Amino acid sequence: MRYLNNKAGTAPSDSSEELINMPVSASLQENLDRLTVLLDSCSDAVIREFSFGEPYRKGLIVYFDGLVDKKQIESNLLKPLLLELNMQNNQSLQLQQYSNILDHVQEHILSLADLKNLQTLQEVCHHITSGDTVFLIDGYATGLAAGTRSWQGRPVQTPENEVAVFGPKEGLSETLRFNTANLRRRLKSTRFKIESLVLGRISKTDVAVCYIEGIAPPELVKEVKARLGKIDIDAILDTGYLAELIADYKWTIFTQTEHTEKPDRICGQLLEGKVCLMVDGSPMALVLPISFPEYLISPEDYYIHFIPASLFRMLRFIAFVMALSLPSLYVALISYHQEMIPTSLLLTITATRQGVPFPAFMEALLLEATFEMLREAGLRLPRAVGPAVSIVGALIIGDAAVRAGLVSTPMVVVVAFTGIASFVSPSYNAGIIIRIARFAFLLSAAMLGFLGIIIAAILMLLRMVSLSSFGLPYMSPIAPFNLQQMGDILMRRPWFKSLKRPFLDGMENVIRQRNPANNGR
Repeated sequence: MRYLNNKAGTAPSDSSEELINMPVSASLQENLDRLTVLLDSCSDAVIREFSFGEPYRKGLIVYFDGLVDKKQIESNLLKPLLLELNMQNNQSLQLQQYSNILDHVQEHILSLADLKNLQTLQEVCHHITSGDTVFLIDGYATGLAAGTRSWQGRPVQTPENEVAVFGPKEGLSETLRFNTANLRRRLKSTRFKIESLVLGRISKTDVAVCYIEGIAPPELVKEVKARLGKIDIDAILDTGYLAELIADYKWTIFTQTEHTEKPDRICGQLLEGKVCLMVDGSPMALVLPISFPEYLISPEDYYIHFIPASLFRMLRFIAFVMALSLPSLYVALISYHQEMIPTSLLLTITATRQGVPFPAFMEALLLEATFEMLREAGLRLPRAVGPAVSIVGALIIGDAAVRAGLVSTPMVVVVAFTGIASFVSPSYNAGIIIRIARFAFLLSAAMLGFLGIIIAAILMLLRMVSLSSFGLPYMSPIAPFNLQQMGDILMRRPWFKSLKRPFLDGMENVIRQRNPANNGR
Protein backbone atom coordinates (compact mmCIF):
# COMPACT_ATOMS: atom_id res chain seq x y z
CA MET A 1 0.00 0.00 0.00
CA ARG A 2 1.39 3.38 -0.95
CA TYR A 3 0.47 6.70 0.69
CA LEU A 4 1.32 9.47 -1.75
CA ASN A 5 3.17 12.43 -0.30
CA ASN A 6 6.04 13.02 -2.71
CA LYS A 7 6.38 13.43 -6.45
CA ALA A 8 7.59 10.48 -8.49
CA GLY A 9 7.13 8.82 -11.84
CA THR A 10 6.30 11.14 -14.71
CA ALA A 11 8.76 13.83 -15.62
CA PRO A 12 8.22 17.22 -13.98
CA SER A 13 7.50 18.78 -17.39
CA ASP A 14 4.14 17.02 -17.51
CA SER A 15 1.68 19.42 -15.91
CA SER A 16 -1.34 18.26 -13.95
CA GLU A 17 -3.65 20.06 -16.37
CA GLU A 18 -2.32 18.04 -19.27
CA LEU A 19 -2.34 14.73 -17.41
CA ILE A 20 -5.86 14.96 -16.09
CA ASN A 21 -7.28 15.25 -19.60
CA MET A 22 -5.50 12.11 -20.79
CA PRO A 23 -7.38 8.83 -21.32
CA VAL A 24 -6.75 5.84 -19.10
CA SER A 25 -3.75 3.99 -20.47
CA ALA A 26 -3.58 0.25 -21.13
CA SER A 27 -0.25 0.29 -19.27
CA LEU A 28 -0.75 0.05 -15.53
CA GLN A 29 2.67 1.60 -14.92
CA GLU A 30 1.78 4.66 -16.99
CA ASN A 31 -1.46 5.08 -15.07
CA LEU A 32 0.44 4.74 -11.80
CA ASP A 33 3.01 7.36 -12.82
CA ARG A 34 0.33 9.82 -13.92
CA LEU A 35 -1.76 9.33 -10.79
CA THR A 36 1.36 9.82 -8.67
CA VAL A 37 1.85 13.25 -10.23
CA LEU A 38 -1.82 14.19 -10.00
CA LEU A 39 -2.02 13.11 -6.34
CA ASP A 40 1.28 14.67 -5.35
CA SER A 41 1.24 15.95 -1.73
CA CYS A 42 -2.17 14.37 -1.15
CA SER A 43 -1.32 12.51 2.05
CA ASP A 44 -4.80 11.03 2.29
CA ALA A 45 -4.60 9.40 -1.16
CA VAL A 46 -3.98 5.65 -1.04
CA ILE A 47 -2.80 3.36 -3.86
CA ARG A 48 -2.78 -0.40 -3.35
CA GLU A 49 -0.94 -2.49 -5.94
CA PHE A 50 -1.54 -6.23 -6.09
CA SER A 51 -1.59 -9.28 -8.36
CA PHE A 52 -4.58 -11.55 -8.84
CA GLY A 53 -5.74 -14.52 -10.92
CA GLU A 54 -3.69 -17.17 -12.70
CA PRO A 55 -1.69 -16.34 -14.69
CA TYR A 56 -1.16 -13.29 -12.52
CA ARG A 57 -2.53 -9.97 -13.60
CA LYS A 58 -1.37 -6.72 -12.04
CA GLY A 59 -3.98 -4.37 -10.66
CA LEU A 60 -4.28 -1.39 -8.36
CA ILE A 61 -6.94 0.42 -6.44
CA VAL A 62 -6.97 4.14 -5.67
CA TYR A 63 -9.05 5.94 -3.05
CA PHE A 64 -8.98 8.74 -0.52
CA ASP A 65 -8.78 7.71 3.10
CA GLY A 66 -11.72 9.07 5.08
CA LEU A 67 -14.14 9.16 2.14
CA VAL A 68 -14.54 5.41 1.68
CA ASP A 69 -15.86 2.46 3.63
CA LYS A 70 -12.77 0.29 4.05
CA LYS A 71 -14.87 -2.72 5.04
CA GLN A 72 -16.60 -2.61 1.66
CA ILE A 73 -13.24 -2.42 -0.10
CA GLU A 74 -11.91 -5.40 1.82
CA SER A 75 -14.97 -7.65 1.66
CA ASN A 76 -16.46 -6.72 -1.72
CA LEU A 77 -13.41 -5.76 -3.76
CA LEU A 78 -10.10 -7.16 -2.53
CA LYS A 79 -11.39 -10.42 -1.07
CA PRO A 80 -13.22 -11.55 -4.27
CA LEU A 81 -10.20 -10.67 -6.39
CA LEU A 82 -7.49 -12.16 -4.19
CA LEU A 83 -9.28 -15.17 -2.69
CA GLU A 84 -12.40 -16.19 -4.58
CA LEU A 85 -10.88 -15.65 -8.04
CA ASN A 86 -7.82 -17.70 -7.07
CA MET A 87 -10.12 -20.48 -5.81
CA GLN A 88 -11.84 -20.51 -9.19
CA ASN A 89 -8.47 -20.70 -10.93
CA ASN A 90 -7.49 -23.67 -8.78
CA GLN A 91 -10.51 -25.43 -10.24
CA SER A 92 -8.90 -25.18 -13.71
CA LEU A 93 -10.76 -22.00 -14.65
CA GLN A 94 -7.80 -20.06 -16.04
CA LEU A 95 -8.17 -16.31 -16.16
CA GLN A 96 -6.77 -16.21 -19.69
CA GLN A 97 -9.80 -18.15 -20.93
CA TYR A 98 -11.87 -14.98 -20.77
CA SER A 99 -11.62 -12.60 -23.73
CA ASN A 100 -12.26 -9.56 -21.52
CA ILE A 101 -11.00 -9.98 -17.98
CA LEU A 102 -12.40 -6.60 -16.90
CA ASP A 103 -15.93 -7.60 -17.95
CA HIS A 104 -15.57 -10.96 -16.23
CA VAL A 105 -14.42 -9.31 -13.00
CA GLN A 106 -17.26 -6.80 -13.18
CA GLU A 107 -20.00 -9.31 -13.99
CA HIS A 108 -18.96 -12.43 -12.06
CA ILE A 109 -16.45 -11.54 -9.35
CA LEU A 110 -17.19 -8.23 -7.65
CA SER A 111 -20.26 -8.06 -5.45
CA LEU A 112 -20.55 -4.26 -5.27
CA ALA A 113 -23.85 -2.86 -6.50
CA ASP A 114 -22.52 0.38 -7.99
CA LEU A 115 -19.88 -0.16 -10.69
CA LYS A 116 -19.04 2.26 -13.51
CA ASN A 117 -16.55 2.17 -16.38
CA LEU A 118 -14.13 5.10 -16.62
CA GLN A 119 -12.29 6.21 -19.75
CA THR A 120 -10.28 9.28 -18.67
CA LEU A 121 -8.13 10.31 -15.74
CA GLN A 122 -10.55 13.21 -15.24
CA GLU A 123 -13.28 10.67 -14.45
CA VAL A 124 -10.89 8.70 -12.23
CA CYS A 125 -10.00 11.77 -10.17
CA HIS A 126 -13.62 12.88 -9.88
CA HIS A 127 -14.75 9.50 -8.58
CA ILE A 128 -11.97 9.06 -6.03
CA THR A 129 -12.50 12.59 -4.69
CA SER A 130 -16.21 11.77 -4.41
CA GLY A 131 -15.54 8.74 -2.21
CA ASP A 132 -15.45 5.94 -4.79
CA THR A 133 -12.64 3.42 -5.22
CA VAL A 134 -11.13 3.10 -8.70
CA PHE A 135 -9.81 -0.30 -9.87
CA LEU A 136 -7.33 -0.50 -12.78
CA ILE A 137 -6.03 -3.64 -14.52
CA ASP A 138 -2.82 -3.90 -16.52
CA GLY A 139 -3.60 -4.26 -20.23
CA TYR A 140 -6.97 -2.48 -20.17
CA ALA A 141 -7.55 1.18 -21.02
CA THR A 142 -10.67 1.29 -18.87
CA GLY A 143 -11.01 1.89 -15.17
CA LEU A 144 -13.71 0.62 -12.85
CA ALA A 145 -15.28 2.89 -10.21
CA ALA A 146 -16.74 1.03 -7.24
CA GLY A 147 -19.31 2.80 -5.08
CA THR A 148 -17.71 2.72 -1.63
CA ARG A 149 -18.71 6.19 -0.42
CA SER A 150 -18.94 6.59 3.31
CA TRP A 151 -18.13 9.63 5.43
CA GLN A 152 -19.25 11.27 8.61
CA GLY A 153 -22.21 13.58 8.15
CA ARG A 154 -24.73 15.46 10.22
CA PRO A 155 -27.80 13.29 10.86
CA VAL A 156 -31.28 14.41 9.88
CA GLN A 157 -32.37 17.07 12.36
CA THR A 158 -35.13 19.61 12.84
CA PRO A 159 -34.51 22.74 10.73
CA GLU A 160 -33.19 25.60 12.82
CA ASN A 161 -34.42 28.41 10.56
CA GLU A 162 -37.88 27.02 9.73
CA VAL A 163 -39.45 25.88 12.97
CA ALA A 164 -42.87 24.25 12.54
CA VAL A 165 -45.53 23.16 15.03
CA PHE A 166 -47.47 21.03 12.54
CA GLY A 167 -46.18 18.93 9.70
CA PRO A 168 -42.89 17.07 9.15
CA LYS A 169 -39.94 18.04 11.33
CA GLU A 170 -37.16 16.68 9.12
CA GLY A 171 -34.57 19.00 7.63
CA LEU A 172 -31.90 18.70 4.98
CA SER A 173 -28.31 17.82 5.79
CA GLU A 174 -24.98 18.53 4.09
CA THR A 175 -24.95 15.20 2.20
CA LEU A 176 -26.52 15.53 -1.24
CA ARG A 177 -27.52 11.89 -1.65
CA PHE A 178 -29.31 11.88 1.72
CA ASN A 179 -31.23 14.99 0.65
CA THR A 180 -32.32 13.54 -2.69
CA ALA A 181 -33.40 10.36 -0.90
CA ASN A 182 -35.49 12.50 1.45
CA LEU A 183 -37.35 13.90 -1.55
CA ARG A 184 -37.64 10.51 -3.24
CA ARG A 185 -39.36 9.09 -0.15
CA ARG A 186 -42.10 11.68 -0.51
CA LEU A 187 -42.45 11.63 -4.30
CA LYS A 188 -42.56 7.95 -5.21
CA SER A 189 -42.91 8.44 -8.93
CA THR A 190 -40.62 7.89 -11.88
CA ARG A 191 -41.76 11.28 -13.15
CA PHE A 192 -39.75 12.88 -10.35
CA LYS A 193 -36.41 13.56 -12.01
CA ILE A 194 -33.05 14.29 -10.40
CA GLU A 195 -30.36 15.34 -12.87
CA SER A 196 -26.76 15.72 -11.69
CA LEU A 197 -24.22 18.32 -12.76
CA VAL A 198 -20.65 18.99 -11.67
CA LEU A 199 -19.75 22.67 -11.19
CA GLY A 200 -16.54 24.33 -10.09
CA ARG A 201 -13.16 23.88 -11.76
CA ILE A 202 -11.47 23.05 -8.45
CA SER A 203 -14.28 22.01 -6.11
CA LYS A 204 -16.00 19.69 -8.65
CA THR A 205 -19.20 20.10 -6.65
CA ASP A 206 -22.17 17.85 -7.35
CA VAL A 207 -25.33 19.83 -8.06
CA ALA A 208 -28.77 18.21 -8.35
CA VAL A 209 -31.57 19.66 -10.50
CA CYS A 210 -34.92 18.32 -9.28
CA TYR A 211 -38.27 18.64 -11.03
CA ILE A 212 -41.40 16.65 -11.87
CA GLU A 213 -41.68 15.74 -15.52
CA GLY A 214 -45.02 16.71 -16.99
CA ILE A 215 -45.65 19.37 -14.33
CA ALA A 216 -42.57 21.60 -14.48
CA PRO A 217 -42.57 23.59 -17.74
CA PRO A 218 -39.95 22.12 -20.11
CA GLU A 219 -38.72 25.59 -21.06
CA LEU A 220 -38.14 26.41 -17.39
CA VAL A 221 -36.08 23.26 -16.86
CA LYS A 222 -34.13 23.97 -20.04
CA GLU A 223 -33.43 27.56 -18.97
CA VAL A 224 -32.25 26.52 -15.50
CA LYS A 225 -29.83 23.96 -16.94
CA ALA A 226 -28.62 26.47 -19.54
CA ARG A 227 -27.79 29.05 -16.87
CA LEU A 228 -26.04 26.45 -14.76
CA GLY A 229 -24.05 25.36 -17.80
CA LYS A 230 -22.73 28.91 -18.27
CA ILE A 231 -21.20 29.02 -14.77
CA ASP A 232 -17.42 28.98 -14.94
CA ILE A 233 -16.02 29.46 -11.45
CA ASP A 234 -13.36 27.74 -9.39
CA ALA A 235 -15.69 26.50 -6.64
CA ILE A 236 -19.34 26.17 -5.65
CA LEU A 237 -19.55 25.72 -1.89
CA ASP A 238 -23.18 26.55 -1.18
CA THR A 239 -26.51 27.19 -2.87
CA GLY A 240 -25.97 30.89 -2.21
CA TYR A 241 -23.37 30.88 -5.00
CA LEU A 242 -25.96 29.60 -7.47
CA ALA A 243 -28.66 32.01 -6.29
CA GLU A 244 -26.45 34.94 -7.20
CA LEU A 245 -24.96 33.50 -10.38
CA ILE A 246 -28.22 32.48 -12.09
CA ALA A 247 -30.47 35.35 -10.95
CA ASP A 248 -32.33 37.38 -13.57
CA TYR A 249 -31.39 40.66 -11.88
CA LYS A 250 -28.21 40.81 -9.84
CA TRP A 251 -28.06 44.46 -8.67
CA THR A 252 -31.05 44.37 -6.36
CA ILE A 253 -31.92 43.48 -2.77
CA PHE A 254 -34.92 41.48 -3.93
CA THR A 255 -33.87 37.84 -4.08
CA GLN A 256 -35.39 35.82 -6.92
CA THR A 257 -35.01 32.36 -5.40
CA GLU A 258 -36.28 30.83 -2.19
CA HIS A 259 -33.96 29.15 0.32
CA THR A 260 -35.40 26.29 2.35
CA GLU A 261 -34.17 23.36 4.41
CA LYS A 262 -37.50 21.51 4.64
CA PRO A 263 -37.99 18.54 2.29
CA ASP A 264 -41.79 18.78 2.56
CA ARG A 265 -41.71 22.41 1.45
CA ILE A 266 -39.55 21.48 -1.53
CA CYS A 267 -41.97 18.72 -2.55
CA GLY A 268 -44.91 21.10 -2.29
CA GLN A 269 -43.14 23.55 -4.60
CA LEU A 270 -42.18 20.81 -7.05
CA LEU A 271 -45.84 19.80 -7.27
CA GLU A 272 -46.58 23.36 -8.33
CA GLY A 273 -44.19 23.17 -11.28
CA LYS A 274 -41.11 24.67 -9.61
CA VAL A 275 -37.50 23.50 -9.94
CA CYS A 276 -35.24 22.75 -6.99
CA LEU A 277 -31.44 23.02 -6.90
CA MET A 278 -29.38 21.27 -4.24
CA VAL A 279 -25.62 21.43 -3.72
CA ASP A 280 -23.47 18.78 -2.08
CA GLY A 281 -22.23 20.19 1.21
CA SER A 282 -25.12 22.62 1.73
CA PRO A 283 -28.20 22.01 3.92
CA MET A 284 -30.16 24.65 2.02
CA ALA A 285 -32.02 24.10 -1.25
CA LEU A 286 -33.02 26.67 -3.86
CA VAL A 287 -36.56 26.76 -5.23
CA LEU A 288 -37.32 28.73 -8.37
CA PRO A 289 -39.08 30.61 -9.83
CA ILE A 290 -40.54 32.52 -6.91
CA SER A 291 -42.79 35.55 -6.51
CA PHE A 292 -42.60 37.95 -3.59
CA PRO A 293 -46.06 37.17 -2.11
CA GLU A 294 -44.93 33.56 -1.70
CA TYR A 295 -42.31 34.69 0.83
CA LEU A 296 -45.15 35.36 3.27
CA ILE A 297 -46.69 31.90 2.88
CA SER A 298 -45.69 29.26 5.39
CA PRO A 299 -45.79 25.52 4.50
CA GLU A 300 -47.47 25.02 7.87
CA ASP A 301 -50.56 26.75 6.46
CA TYR A 302 -51.34 23.58 4.50
CA TYR A 303 -51.15 21.31 7.55
CA ILE A 304 -53.89 23.01 9.56
CA HIS A 305 -57.51 23.89 8.83
CA PHE A 306 -57.89 26.52 6.13
CA ILE A 307 -59.80 29.03 8.32
CA PRO A 308 -57.13 29.59 11.01
CA ALA A 309 -54.45 29.23 8.32
CA SER A 310 -56.06 32.09 6.38
CA LEU A 311 -56.23 34.27 9.50
CA PHE A 312 -52.58 33.61 10.31
CA ARG A 313 -51.63 34.43 6.73
CA MET A 314 -53.48 37.75 6.89
CA LEU A 315 -51.69 38.45 10.16
CA ARG A 316 -48.36 37.91 8.40
CA PHE A 317 -49.23 40.42 5.69
CA ILE A 318 -50.19 42.98 8.37
CA ALA A 319 -46.94 42.28 10.23
CA PHE A 320 -45.00 42.77 6.99
CA VAL A 321 -46.50 46.23 6.52
CA MET A 322 -45.81 47.10 10.17
CA ALA A 323 -42.20 45.92 10.04
CA LEU A 324 -41.62 47.93 6.90
CA SER A 325 -43.31 51.21 7.77
CA LEU A 326 -44.03 51.57 11.51
CA PRO A 327 -40.85 53.54 12.49
CA SER A 328 -41.17 55.78 9.42
CA LEU A 329 -44.85 56.47 10.17
CA TYR A 330 -43.98 57.46 13.75
CA VAL A 331 -41.15 59.75 12.55
CA ALA A 332 -43.44 61.37 9.98
CA LEU A 333 -46.17 61.99 12.57
CA ILE A 334 -43.80 63.46 15.14
CA SER A 335 -41.85 65.60 12.67
CA TYR A 336 -44.46 66.80 10.18
CA HIS A 337 -48.03 65.79 11.01
CA GLN A 338 -48.61 66.42 14.72
CA GLU A 339 -52.16 67.55 13.97
CA MET A 340 -53.08 63.92 13.13
CA ILE A 341 -52.20 62.73 16.64
CA PRO A 342 -54.94 62.85 19.32
CA THR A 343 -54.30 65.67 21.77
CA SER A 344 -53.91 63.49 24.86
CA LEU A 345 -51.49 61.18 23.09
CA LEU A 346 -49.54 64.14 21.68
CA LEU A 347 -49.15 65.61 25.17
CA THR A 348 -47.89 62.27 26.46
CA ILE A 349 -45.37 61.92 23.64
CA THR A 350 -44.24 65.55 24.09
CA ALA A 351 -43.69 65.00 27.81
CA THR A 352 -41.58 61.88 27.20
CA ARG A 353 -39.49 63.69 24.58
CA GLN A 354 -38.51 66.54 26.87
CA GLY A 355 -34.77 66.56 27.30
CA VAL A 356 -34.10 64.21 24.35
CA PRO A 357 -31.24 65.86 22.40
CA PHE A 358 -31.91 64.13 19.05
CA PRO A 359 -34.71 64.56 16.52
CA ALA A 360 -37.11 61.65 16.02
CA PHE A 361 -35.24 60.43 12.93
CA MET A 362 -31.94 60.14 14.80
CA GLU A 363 -33.73 58.37 17.67
CA ALA A 364 -35.23 55.80 15.33
CA LEU A 365 -31.98 55.35 13.41
CA LEU A 366 -29.99 54.83 16.63
CA LEU A 367 -32.43 52.29 18.05
CA GLU A 368 -32.91 50.43 14.77
CA ALA A 369 -29.14 50.13 14.25
CA THR A 370 -28.73 48.92 17.84
CA PHE A 371 -31.50 46.38 17.39
CA GLU A 372 -29.91 45.05 14.19
CA MET A 373 -26.53 44.73 15.90
CA LEU A 374 -28.08 42.84 18.80
CA ARG A 375 -29.87 40.54 16.36
CA GLU A 376 -26.62 39.76 14.53
CA ALA A 377 -24.80 39.24 17.82
CA GLY A 378 -27.47 36.79 18.95
CA LEU A 379 -27.06 34.80 15.73
CA ARG A 380 -23.26 34.66 15.84
CA LEU A 381 -22.76 33.96 19.53
CA PRO A 382 -22.80 30.39 20.90
CA ARG A 383 -26.30 28.96 21.10
CA ALA A 384 -26.25 28.81 24.91
CA VAL A 385 -25.71 32.55 25.36
CA GLY A 386 -26.93 34.05 22.06
CA PRO A 387 -30.66 34.45 22.91
CA ALA A 388 -29.85 35.70 26.41
CA VAL A 389 -27.49 38.37 25.08
CA SER A 390 -29.93 39.59 22.43
CA ILE A 391 -32.96 39.75 24.74
CA VAL A 392 -31.23 41.00 27.90
CA GLY A 393 -29.08 43.36 25.86
CA ALA A 394 -32.14 44.92 24.24
CA LEU A 395 -33.86 45.38 27.59
CA ILE A 396 -30.82 46.82 29.34
CA ILE A 397 -29.75 49.10 26.50
CA GLY A 398 -33.28 50.33 25.89
CA ASP A 399 -33.89 51.08 29.57
CA ALA A 400 -30.47 52.73 29.95
CA ALA A 401 -31.03 54.88 26.86
CA VAL A 402 -34.40 56.09 28.19
CA ARG A 403 -32.97 56.82 31.66
CA ALA A 404 -30.06 58.70 30.11
CA GLY A 405 -32.44 60.83 28.09
CA LEU A 406 -31.00 59.74 24.74
CA VAL A 407 -34.29 58.34 23.40
CA SER A 408 -37.94 58.58 24.35
CA THR A 409 -40.08 55.76 25.68
CA PRO A 410 -42.58 55.76 22.74
CA MET A 411 -39.72 55.30 20.30
CA VAL A 412 -38.49 52.25 22.20
CA VAL A 413 -42.02 50.81 22.05
CA VAL A 414 -42.27 51.48 18.28
CA VAL A 415 -38.92 49.82 17.57
CA ALA A 416 -39.86 46.84 19.77
CA PHE A 417 -43.14 46.36 17.88
CA THR A 418 -41.25 46.65 14.61
CA GLY A 419 -38.77 43.99 15.70
CA ILE A 420 -41.54 41.61 16.72
CA ALA A 421 -43.37 42.13 13.42
CA SER A 422 -40.19 41.45 11.42
CA PHE A 423 -39.88 38.03 13.05
CA VAL A 424 -43.36 36.99 11.90
CA SER A 425 -42.24 36.42 8.29
CA PRO A 426 -41.66 32.68 7.63
CA SER A 427 -38.98 33.46 5.02
CA TYR A 428 -35.50 34.69 5.90
CA ASN A 429 -35.25 36.27 2.43
CA ALA A 430 -38.30 38.44 3.14
CA GLY A 431 -36.77 39.41 6.49
CA ILE A 432 -33.61 40.65 4.77
CA ILE A 433 -35.64 42.75 2.33
CA ILE A 434 -37.66 44.27 5.18
CA ARG A 435 -34.58 45.07 7.25
CA ILE A 436 -32.89 46.94 4.40
CA ALA A 437 -35.97 48.69 2.96
CA ARG A 438 -37.03 49.90 6.43
CA PHE A 439 -34.06 52.28 6.58
CA ALA A 440 -34.96 53.74 3.16
CA PHE A 441 -38.52 54.35 4.35
CA LEU A 442 -37.17 55.94 7.53
CA LEU A 443 -34.97 58.36 5.60
CA SER A 444 -37.84 59.26 3.25
CA ALA A 445 -40.13 60.00 6.21
CA ALA A 446 -37.49 62.23 7.81
CA MET A 447 -37.17 64.25 4.59
CA LEU A 448 -40.76 64.59 3.36
CA GLY A 449 -43.08 63.04 5.95
CA PHE A 450 -46.02 61.04 4.60
CA LEU A 451 -45.19 62.21 1.08
CA GLY A 452 -41.74 60.64 1.43
CA ILE A 453 -43.23 57.35 2.61
CA ILE A 454 -45.63 57.31 -0.36
CA ILE A 455 -42.79 58.03 -2.79
CA ALA A 456 -40.63 55.29 -1.24
CA ALA A 457 -43.52 52.81 -1.42
CA ILE A 458 -44.20 53.68 -5.07
CA LEU A 459 -40.53 53.33 -6.00
CA MET A 460 -40.32 50.00 -4.20
CA LEU A 461 -43.45 48.68 -5.90
CA LEU A 462 -42.26 49.88 -9.31
CA ARG A 463 -38.95 48.09 -8.81
CA MET A 464 -40.65 44.89 -7.69
CA VAL A 465 -43.10 44.97 -10.61
CA SER A 466 -40.20 45.36 -13.05
CA LEU A 467 -38.47 42.20 -11.78
CA SER A 468 -39.02 38.60 -12.75
CA SER A 469 -37.77 35.22 -11.58
CA PHE A 470 -37.08 32.92 -14.55
CA GLY A 471 -39.91 34.52 -16.46
CA LEU A 472 -42.37 34.63 -13.55
CA PRO A 473 -43.37 38.24 -12.66
CA TYR A 474 -42.00 39.05 -9.22
CA MET A 475 -45.35 40.38 -7.94
CA SER A 476 -47.46 37.60 -9.49
CA PRO A 477 -50.42 37.11 -9.09
CA ILE A 478 -50.94 40.67 -7.82
CA ALA A 479 -49.28 42.22 -10.86
CA PRO A 480 -50.26 41.13 -13.42
CA PHE A 481 -53.50 40.52 -11.55
CA ASN A 482 -54.83 36.96 -11.63
CA LEU A 483 -58.06 36.53 -9.70
CA GLN A 484 -57.93 32.73 -9.74
CA GLN A 485 -54.43 32.60 -8.22
CA MET A 486 -55.22 35.35 -5.69
CA GLY A 487 -57.48 32.85 -3.96
CA ASP A 488 -54.40 31.17 -2.47
CA ILE A 489 -52.33 34.25 -1.61
CA LEU A 490 -54.13 36.45 0.90
CA MET A 491 -56.08 33.43 2.15
CA ARG A 492 -55.38 29.72 2.11
CA ARG A 493 -57.57 27.93 -0.41
CA PRO A 494 -59.25 24.77 1.03
CA TRP A 495 -57.92 21.50 -0.31
CA PHE A 496 -61.35 20.50 -1.63
CA LYS A 497 -61.30 23.66 -3.77
CA SER A 498 -57.72 23.21 -5.00
CA LEU A 499 -58.61 21.75 -8.37
CA LYS A 500 -55.74 23.31 -10.33
CA ARG A 501 -52.11 24.04 -9.69
CA PRO A 502 -50.76 27.60 -9.58
CA PHE A 503 -50.27 28.35 -13.26
CA LEU A 504 -46.79 28.72 -14.80
CA ASP A 505 -46.23 29.51 -18.47
CA GLY A 506 -45.60 26.26 -20.30
CA MET A 507 -47.04 23.98 -17.60
CA GLU A 508 -48.61 20.95 -19.24
CA ASN A 509 -50.50 19.34 -16.36
CA VAL A 510 -52.48 21.95 -14.43
CA ILE A 511 -55.05 19.56 -12.94
CA ARG A 512 -54.30 18.84 -9.30
CA GLN A 513 -57.50 17.15 -8.17
CA ARG A 514 -60.30 15.37 -10.05
CA ASN A 515 -63.79 14.69 -8.71
CA PRO A 516 -63.21 16.18 -5.25
CA ALA A 517 -65.33 14.82 -2.46
CA ASN A 518 -68.18 17.16 -1.58
CA ASN A 519 -68.95 15.90 1.88
CA GLY A 520 -70.26 18.35 4.45
CA ARG A 521 -71.54 21.87 4.03
